Amino acid sequence: MNDQTQLAGHLLVDCLLAQGVTHAFGVPGESYLAVLDGLHARRAKIQFVTCRQEGGAAFMAEAHGKLTGRPGICMVTRGPGATNASIGVHTAFQDSTPMILLVGDVASDCRDREAFQEVDYLSFFGPSTKGFAKRVERIDQADRIPEYIARAFATAMNGRPGPVVLVLPEDMLTEMTSAQPLARVEAVQTWGDPDSLQKLSAMLLQAKRPLVIAGGSGWTPQSAKALEAFAENWNLPVGNAFRFQDTFDNHHRLYAGDVGIGLNPKLAARVKESDLIIAIGPRLGEMTTNNYTLIEAPNPKQKLVHIHGSAEELNRVFQADLAIHATMNAAARGLEVLTAPSNLPWSEWTKSAHQDYLGNLQPQSLPGDIDMPVIVGLLQKHLPTDAVLTNGAGNFASWMHRFFVHHGLVKGHKTQLAPTVGAMGYGVPAGIAAAITTGRVVFTIAGDGDFLMNGQELATAVQHGAKTIIVLLNNGMFGTIRMHQERDYPQHSSGSALKNPDFAALATAYGYVGVRITQTHEFEAQLLAALERSTGTLIEVMLDPEVITTRGTLSAITQTALKAQKL
Repeated sequence: MNDQTQLAGHLLVDCLLAQGVTHAFGVPGESYLAVLDGLHARRAKIQFVTCRQEGGAAFMAEAHGKLTGRPGICMVTRGPGATNASIGVHTAFQDSTPMILLVGDVASDCRDREAFQEVDYLSFFGPSTKGFAKRVERIDQADRIPEYIARAFATAMNGRPGPVVLVLPEDMLTEMTSAQPLARVEAVQTWGDPDSLQKLSAMLLQAKRPLVIAGGSGWTPQSAKALEAFAENWNLPVGNAFRFQDTFDNHHRLYAGDVGIGLNPKLAARVKESDLIIAIGPRLGEMTTNNYTLIEAPNPKQKLVHIHGSAEELNRVFQADLAIHATMNAAARGLEVLTAPSNLPWSEWTKSAHQDYLGNLQPQSLPGDIDMPVIVGLLQKHLPTDAVLTNGAGNFASWMHRFFVHHGLVKGHKTQLAPTVGAMGYGVPAGIAAAITTGRVVFTIAGDGDFLMNGQELATAVQHGAKTIIVLLNNGMFGTIRMHQERDYPQHSSGSALKNPDFAALATAYGYVGVRITQTHEFEAQLLAALERSTGTLIEVMLDPEVITTRGTLSAITQTALKAQKL
C-alpha cells in the first residue's frame, strides 16, 4: 500500500488546508466521523468551531466568507443537520457570499430507501436562480475529492459568489485513497468590452444628475480606494446599497447615504430624479430599489449602467443601457483611470446629496427614557474604526444603519456583517465568527425576537474564547411585524407580542457578563466596561415599545392607518 494512502476523510481536510482554510464551523455528526478525525489530526492547522445549532454554524461560515472573500466552511450531518443549515445557505445565496456546506450523508448501500435522516439534497438545495445553492454535488469516489473541493471553491468565488453544497456519503469517507490535494484556487478577475469605458464616459458627459450605487460582494480595500478615486475624478455622489454600507467611506464629502430599508426620503427622491444610475456591484434587489419603485423593472426611467461580476445577473431583472461584466477589482481600477473634464455640471447636485446625508444624521424627537441616537453616538465614539459590526433582521438594526458612520473597506477592513436576505438570528453567530477569526473588537445589535433565534451560540463563544459586545433592544415584541400590522390592520395585533426571559441573567448563565439598563446615561459606563473586560458582554436595553422606527412612533402609524380607513 502506498505510504501516502490515507482515509478519505483525512484527504478532505488536507484539500481544505490546500485552499487556505483555517476555520470550519459546524455541529459534529456520526455521518462524517472520518472528517472529524482528520480535523483532530490537523488541529494545529485548522480549527473546528463546535456550534450549538446548524443554523448558527451556517451563519458563522457565511460571515467568514463575507470577511475574507473566500468560502466559509460549514460542516453538518445529514437530514436535520442539513435542513437546519439551509438558512445560512439561503443567506449566502441572496447575499452573494462564497460558502461551502459539507454534509455527511447516509452510506451508499442505504441510499434511496428513506434511510435514517436521508434527504435528496439536489432537490432540497437545487441550484437555480431561485434556489439555495450555485451547485449541489455528491462525492461518490474518494479519489475525486480533490477535484470536487477545488471545483467547489472555484464555483463559490467566481461570477456572482455564492454557496456550494457537497454531499459526503459516510462509507466513501472511510475509504483509503492515495489522491493528493489540488493547488489553491483563486477567483478569476473579469473585465468586459474595452469600449465600455468610453461608452460610460459618453453617458456621463450627457448626464446632469448622475448617482453611483455601490455594493455587493467582491470588494477589497484596493477596489474601494479605486472607486473613491473614480468618484473624486468625476465629482459623483455615491450611495451604498442595502447592508453594504462599508463599501464607500461614509465620512467622504461625496457620500450620499445608504440605499436600503428606512431610506432617507430625500435620497429616495434623488434616486428617482437621477438621470444616470451607475450601479457598481449590487444586483439591485428589492430592498435597494424599494420594491422596484426607485429603479423600475424591467425598464428604469433613469439611464442605467450596471456593472456586475456575473454575466447571468446582467439584464436579468433590469434592462441596462450599458451592462458591463466585470469583477469589482477590475471594474473599479478601470473606472479609476477614466479621464474627466475640468468642468462638470452637477457640482451642486453632488454637494446637496451629501448635505442631505448629514441632515439625515439629525434625529427626530421620540418618547421614552432611552435615546438610541445618543447610544449609537457613544458606540461611534468608543468603538475602534476597525470594529466589526453585526446585526440580524428587525427594526432594531435601523438605528445602526441610519446613525453609525462607517469608514469601511477604504481603511483596510470590512466592518459591516448584515444579511441582505433579512434573516433573523444572524447577528449573534456572525459576531462570534468574526471574534474567533479576526481578533478584532466585535459589536452586535440585536432585538429580543432576533436574539433568541441563535442566542445559544453564546455557549460557542465562551467555549472558544471569543469576546463580543451585544446590545439587545428589548421592546417585548417582534417589532417589524407589529409595525406592519398597525400599518395594514391597525389595532389588530396578532402573534407579535413576546414574553421574554431575563436576558441579562441568561447571558450570565452562558458565561457572558449580563447587565440591564433603563436610562440612556447608564450606557456609556457599561460600554466602556465591556470594552475593557476579556469576556463577552450583553447589555439589555429596555426600549419603549412606542419607539418603533428611527423616525416615528407606533401610535402615529396606527393613527395614520385609522384615518386612511375612514377616507
